[in-house]
Amino acid sequence: MATIDLNCDLGEGFGAWAMGDDAALLELVTSANVACGFHAGDPQIMLATCRLAAERGVAVGAHVAYHDLHGFGRRPLPLTPDELFADVVHQLGALQAAARAAGTRVGYVKPHGALYNVAVVDAVQADAVARACAAVDPGLAVLALPGSELLRAASAHGLVPVAETFADRAFRPDGTLVPRGLPGAVLHDPDEIAARVVRLVTEGRVAAVDGSELAVDARSVCVHGDTPGAVAIARRVRSALEAAGVALKAFV
Repeated sequence: MATIDLNCDLGEGFGAWAMGDDAALLELVTSANVACGFHAGDPQIMLATCRLAAERGVAVGAHVAYHDLHGFGRRPLPLTPDELFADVVHQLGALQAAARAAGTRVGYVKPHGALYNVAVVDAVQADAVARACAAVDPGLAVLALPGSELLRAASAHGLVPVAETFADRAFRPDGTLVPRGLPGAVLHDPDEIAARVVRLVTEGRVAAVDGSELAVDARSVCVHGDTPGAVAIARRVRSALEAAGVALKAFV
C-alpha cells in the first residue's frame, strides 16, 4: 500500500487577525507546518496550534521564514548567511519551547514563502538554513522540493531530507513553483486538485504549465491553509487518496 504525508501551513494568524481554519485542517492533515513568528504567528497562536496538533496526533514542523510580517514572508530579504542562521535558530527555539509546553515536539523544518523558493536554488542560503537546523537539533528532517539545494544541504549536514510536492500550486517545466503573482499559479478546484494529487502519489507524475510531464518522487504533499476553500480542498484530497488505497501517515 502506498503511503503519503499530508502537510499544511498553519498558525498563520497574528494577534486578533486569523488566517484559515486551523482546527478543521488539523482533522485532515498529518503534519502541521507551524509559523514561528517571523512571517505570521505569535506566542499564543504558536502554543495553541501546537496544542491542537498534539491533541490530534499531528506531527509538528517549524515553518521558518524571513523576518517580514508586513509581506507575509513572501519577499526575499538580502540576509547574510550568519544573519539567516541566527534567524532560523531563533525561530526553531521558540517553536521547540511551544511544542514542549504543548506535550509534543518539533520533528522537521519547512521554510516558508520567499525563503523556501530562494533555498530551492541558492546553495548559500540553503546551507545557512540547514546549518542552523543541524546546530539546534541534528535529528530534524527538512522538507523541500525534490532536487533542491535545500535537500542537498540537509543531507550534507546530516539531517533527514524529505521531498515534497504541492497539491494546489502549478509547476514550471523545471519542477519549481510558478510564482504566485502569475495567472494560474494557485489552483482552486477541489476535484481537479484531488485528481492531480492521486496521480502524483500513485504514478509519480504531474503536468507542468506548458503541458510537459514532470516525474515527481515525494514523501509529502502540501495543501496551503491560506488558500480560499482550503478545508474543502484538504478534505477532498484526503478522501480521494483514501479511495485510491493510499494510507496517510506523517513522515516523522
